[in-house]
Amino acid sequence: MAFLRKKTAAKPEAAKKSQLRDWTEALIVAAILALIIRTFVVQAFKIPSGSMEDTLLIGDHLLVNKFIYGTKLPFSDDPILAIRQPERGDIIVFVFPEDKDKSYFKRRDFIKRVVGLPGDTIEIRNKNVFVNGERYITPEAVYKDGNLTAGPRDNMPPVTVPDDNYFVMGDNRDRSYDSRFWRFVDRSAIKGLAFIKYWSWDSEKFMPRWGRIGRMIE
Repeated sequence: MAFLRKKTAAKPEAAKKSQLRDWTEALIVAAILALIIRTFVVQAFKIPSGSMEDTLLIGDHLLVNKFIYGTKLPFSDDPILAIRQPERGDIIVFVFPEDKDKSYFKRRDFIKRVVGLPGDTIEIRNKNVFVNGERYITPEAVYKDGNLTAGPRDNMPPVTVPDDNYFVMGDNRDRSYDSRFWRFVDRSAIKGLAFIKYWSWDSEKFMPRWGRIGRMIE
């Protein structure tokens, strides 16, 4: 009987160890799956500035498709298995070109709309955008400053987009630091395509923007 009582007393302790091991394994698997999804499938971003107004507002939270332009291995800039290439009008997230020589964890992410494709000639005349000599009009573009400036924001001589590069602009044309100032985005710097707003928070009114949640990004 003493032998049986000793064996029975040991069962709860063994069960606790087994349960702890199961929970540990589940957490490790969940962490690995989350890392895989974030690296290869989809990643969440938050809009910190007004350069893409009124398409994207400060406080918008969005998801970015990371495999449509090709999957990237960790700490690598070379995409593989691309479904398609970036197209004019796509809203992309990319590593800021001036940060390309910084360490991986110090690089900043920017979000802009693709205006010029490889081989295109882009010109700005009095705020008007011209692509290959024809005026490029997009309904998403807004101009909130009626004044003209002498810099590249409102007037930029023709530039030709190099191979494997893209010319990008913010929809809030007068309040965007984009390719007009620092030129092109290399294909390898693009992280993915922004496709949906899953949350939006108005910090001034301290409340969600319910009408923006779940809306596709165009």
